[in-house]
Amino acid sequence: MGISEIAAVAGGIVGLGAVSSVIGAYTLFSRTIPRQNKVRVNVEKMADGYKWKDYYVMIHECQQIMSARKCENISIRSKDNLKLCGYYYAADEPSDTIVIASHGFTSKALNDIPTIGCFFINEGYDVLAVDNRAHGNSDGAYVGFGILDRFDMLGWIKYVHERFPEKKIILYGVSMGGATVLMSSGFPEVQEYVSAIVADCAFTSPREVFKFVLTHNYHLPTFPILNIADELCKVNAGYHSDDYSTLDALETNQIPILFIHGADDDFVPTEMSRINYAACKSPKELLIIEGAGHGGAYYENHELCDKTMKEFFAKYVK
Repeated sequence: MGISEIAAVAGGIVGLGAVSSVIGAYTLFSRTIPRQNKVRVNVEKMADGYKWKDYYVMIHECQQIMSARKCENISIRSKDNLKLCGYYYAADEPSDTIVIASHGFTSKALNDIPTIGCFFINEGYDVLAVDNRAHGNSDGAYVGFGILDRFDMLGWIKYVHERFPEKKIILYGVSMGGATVLMSSGFPEVQEYVSAIVADCAFTSPREVFKFVLTHNYHLPTFPILNIADELCKVNAGYHSDDYSTLDALETNQIPILFIHGADDDFVPTEMSRINYAACKSPKELLIIEGAGHGGAYYENHELCDKTMKEFFAKYVK
């Protein structure tokens, strides 16, 4: 084979690689950043996938309990003028504490929050479960992955503080919602108004979790796929996946935080909560639930989660 033939073959390989990278980047972008109509994670293939059949029994029972309660539909406007929707449940008796709860990626408030909502209601707390942008009944064409949602959470916190200035505020979030409440802790107003945060299986940044999924789940190189996808995200959604992180917020946060994570999480690695915990300079606790995968910590051992949260709130929500 002559030099010209070798060059042609090499050029074809490079060209094929470039095309494959573009296709991979577009697939990553299209399955994460635009509003998603369904969950693309196959629960049955997760580390604890076989357990979710039992988890759903608990979830459905709590959904029925919460749906039978009086609910006030609330909406606010985001800083970019999206309508954001929330669902307010008052405790059985007048409460001096309200929990603002944020759900995970591709879910919605009335899917993820009822189970933990029952715990908070039983503890005598009001609950405001919110649909994140591009989820549920909230407006938005693109998912914020905490980077945009932190501003939305700030809006909800200001709304609650203005409407219920006498109430203490607790933030609770799971998965993307956990990252959202952690990222929001970087705002001075949040540190002034919020008494405690519970972050369940929160990632450190969208970029880091995308890198993990590409390498661990799909065995693909991050470069240049993630770089191209990130530019698509910037052009369409207005942000890069590393524009902000939980670590940036935790650098200045003074709010007590309880970190929870499943030991067998193969979607958001457990190590991310350990990294968040290490970066946190405020009072903090870390609870790792053995046998639990992504988003399954509370369902796997709600007795231990309940006990830990009760003790944590007794210390810091005063």
